[in-house]
Amino acid sequence: MRKARIAIVGVGLAATPHALALNDLRDEVEVVGVLGRSRERLESFARQYDFPLGESFEAMLKDPGVDAILVLTPPHTHLDLVLQAAAAGKHVLLEKPLDISTQRAERLVQVCRNADVRLGVVFQNRFRPAVQRLAALVQDGSLGPLAYAGLDLRWWRPQSYYDEPGRGTYARDGGGVLMTQAIHSLDLLTWLAGDVSSVTGATATTLSHAMEAEDFASAALRFESGAAGYVLATTAAFPGFPERIELVGQKGTAVLEGGALRVTFQDGSTDEFHDSSSSGFGAKPMAFSHTTHRDLIRDFCAAIREGREPAIVGDDALRVQRLIERITLRHGDPS
Repeated sequence: MRKARIAIVGVGLAATPHALALNDLRDEVEVVGVLGRSRERLESFARQYDFPLGESFEAMLKDPGVDAILVLTPPHTHLDLVLQAAAAGKHVLLEKPLDISTQRAERLVQVCRNADVRLGVVFQNRFRPAVQRLAALVQDGSLGPLAYAGLDLRWWRPQSYYDEPGRGTYARDGGGVLMTQAIHSLDLLTWLAGDVSSVTGATATTLSHAMEAEDFASAALRFESGAAGYVLATTAAFPGFPERIELVGQKGTAVLEGGALRVTFQDGSTDEFHDSSSSGFGAKPMAFSHTTHRDLIRDFCAAIREGREPAIVGDDALRVQRLIERITLRHGDPS
């Protein structure tokens, strides 16, 4: 099996689990170069994970041996980088969100489609064993038609987290808790419960943080299936708690809390499943295993080899980003 050859752009906070995952996959994937804005951080990162330094982004794009670009830079940079990668015929694996606005995100997805390059999005939580078990129960009808579905994400970030320049701003991140933290769980909610037909949302910046965007959001939802729903998301809940997704069906109720799944059926039977997943819900954002990143990257590389779509594509991320826009009532392109 030929190794997939990937170049990395960005060595910030999100890069660590990707690097650990790529080292696990050395028999399947070759990292051909790493680029970053800070030379000191870049060299330290490359030494730590034994990755070669890249010459330049332009050189990566011109190298016929590079199959794909792994983009780990801040959201406001994504569109420009993906435009260049797609024009060069490179597949793209992109950290969430797609970009800072739905308009820019839609353009990004369309550009990859027009160029016939694969676009994968890093929603790694779909690869959690407990999530996959829950998805199987939904897909085989074990829960029955859903009455309602809800997401409760009560995380904590200290003010020092938001003191990093640009963090929690619309210009760099596109928003706050919804775009940066809850987006993963919103992806799971819409993947499991389906598209949303109506939204009544509210957002706020609490007294816990000095930041531009929201650190609190809530919404009442109606899904296209007719099921009701709700969202509550915050980074102001000290010391932070595992996120909770609840699916209430006509045959049973499933509660996924972190990596713990409990299903109670109306016939009296139960099903419990636990994995070691965590989400960095407290003061340490990267306090979670890299194994789901490994599984996501393996699937993306297999998609390149097999000429198929990866498990999570641009349209999946667009669905979540459109929902966030409807909750926050932020429309249009801020650029």
